[in-house]
Amino acid sequence: MDIGLFERVDSRKGLFAVEKISLIYNLLTTILIFILFTQLHHPLQMLVERAFIATITLALMYFYRFAPCKATAFIRIAFQMALLAYWYPDTFEFNRLFPNLDHVFATIEQGLFGFQPAITFHQNFSDLWISELFNLGYFFYYPMIAIVAVYYFIFKFEYFEKFSFVMVTSFFLYYIIFILVPVTGPQFYFPAIGFDNVAEGVFPSIGNYFNNNTQLLAGPDNGVGGFFYGLVEASQQVGERPTAAFPSSHVGISTILMIMSWRLNKKLFTGLLPLYLLLCGATVYIQAHYLIDVFVGFISAFGVYALSSRIYAKWFAIPMFKIYDEVVMEYAHSTTTKSKQI
Repeated sequence: MDIGLFERVDSRKGLFAVEKISLIYNLLTTILIFILFTQLHHPLQMLVERAFIATITLALMYFYRFAPCKATAFIRIAFQMALLAYWYPDTFEFNRLFPNLDHVFATIEQGLFGFQPAITFHQNFSDLWISELFNLGYFFYYPMIAIVAVYYFIFKFEYFEKFSFVMVTSFFLYYIIFILVPVTGPQFYFPAIGFDNVAEGVFPSIGNYFNNNTQLLAGPDNGVGGFFYGLVEASQQVGERPTAAFPSSHVGISTILMIMSWRLNKKLFTGLLPLYLLLCGATVYIQAHYLIDVFVGFISAFGVYALSSRIYAKWFAIPMFKIYDEVVMEYAHSTTTKSKQI
């Protein structure tokens, strides 16, 4: 199948929509750095990193003008999506300054269920094959994003920019919540207060404990480990921070992916569905989230998706790409039939 990677693409000059929203988030958090400058642990490094990201973004824009094709367009958009791996732990640099709120969420969880689902779930389903299935689902989070992104790029290139914009903007909306609502989840909070307190239903406030304590203990083991258990543990030790538990962006973003997959291709949706369900369950199974994080993550996904799509349609939807004389990126107006495909 020829996807025309190096087929010439005539497009408008300037930044893609996803690059614009990324630079806006970059600017907003830069302003926040200056406001909190004396309290942050390494503000100068954060400023330099943001300047570097902006420089690379602009450099890719100018490079694209010399080689405008699908491949270079993909590189520009893929760079912005790859930066999400940077922006996620970056939220911790801000919310570590605020008093932790896990005691509130753990208390709500205890009041609703009479126990902690994150503890009970794994204890009652600790067989190796069950553990491996849930860890497979959790590990599949980023591959799921990549699969849907590549599918759009190959089969619906005319909507690829909108897809990337909606995804990145949705992440940024969740990141703003993570900055303002400092919740770490059971995997950080329970070891900090001691499992004896958890067993007794006692959830003390720990204030700014995570401002200086960032260690992540190993996740719940089944006694024999497992391949996907090891992959999840390794990835968390590298990229996880005591941040971003409420709501679950794993559930929220993957739900948005499923919405976009359903509107794009029902077979793609069906193929992703089992792993999506495992991913949602895994967020509690590996103790990354409280169960209420999952519920709110699922419900919030529909609002975040609608808001991101609305932002795109109102301020960012322009016909960016042309392949020869054929316009393939149309205005993403919310009332048009084609817009409803995604």
